[in-house]
Formats: sequence, C-alpha cells, structure tokens
Amino acid sequence: MKKMRSHKVSVVRRGPVLPDDACPACGTQMVERRGTLRLPVNGEEMAVPSAAHLRCPKCAEVVLRFQDSKRLSEDAIAIYRKKHELLSADEIRAIRERFNLTQADLARLLRLARTRSHAGSRAGTCRRRRWTSCFD
Repeated sequence: MKKMRSHKVSVVRRGPVLPDDACPACGTQMVERRGTLRLPVNGEEMAVPSAAHLRCPKCAEVVLRFQDSKRLSEDAIAIYRKKHELLSADEIRAIRERFNLTQADLARLLRLARTRSHAGSRAGTCRRRRWTSCFD
C-alpha cells in the first residue's frame, strides 16, 4: 500500500478588502464623473468627450467600470471613423446588401477603384502593382 503525504495548504494573507467603489491606489471612495478621456486607436490618440468614469478625489486615479470601458472604446472608434471618413461594418453590410454583392465582389470593386485612381502617378503605379499582387 502506498503512503499518502499530507499536504499543508498555505493561506495567502492579503491586505484589507476594499469596497467596489474604493480607489485601488489609496482606498478613498471614488466619485462618478464625466469628462474627456483619451484612448489610442490604430496608434492615434482619440479624445472622447463626456466619458463616464470613476475618479478619486484624493489622488485623481481614474477607474473605468466594464460598461464604461466598452463604451469608451466604441466611442473612440466612432470618432476615429468620422475623422478619417471610414465606413462602419453596418454601413459596409448595407452597401453589399443594397447592390447584392458578396464580400469578394466588393473587395474586387474596391481594388479596381484603388488601382484606377492611382494610375496616373508614378508612385500610384507602384502601389497598384503591390495591391494587385497581394490580391491576385
């Protein structure tokens, strides 16, 4: 018969348990605020006005709840799209459905439009070659 070793369970001691709305840095109760927060999107920092967040009145630490973080990310991406005049996924889907196109058909159309728009310039012809070689 095999002898069993007795395993001792070690208890990890932690500091005091803080309430959910306490500052993780100093323990002070945080205040809900709205203000401009910045978030990078594709390497470019986007300022999102009136973003909901928790701020510590003592040390100015900012904490985002899950919902606030998700909303901040969505708003930052929307601002980025508007700034660079990009279509959202829903807008692209609506265009495809309106003209009865598959994703491959739309990609082919966009590739043709891009290669024709750069056909006149010398740099454009280089780009055109790279684009066509990537997709062919």
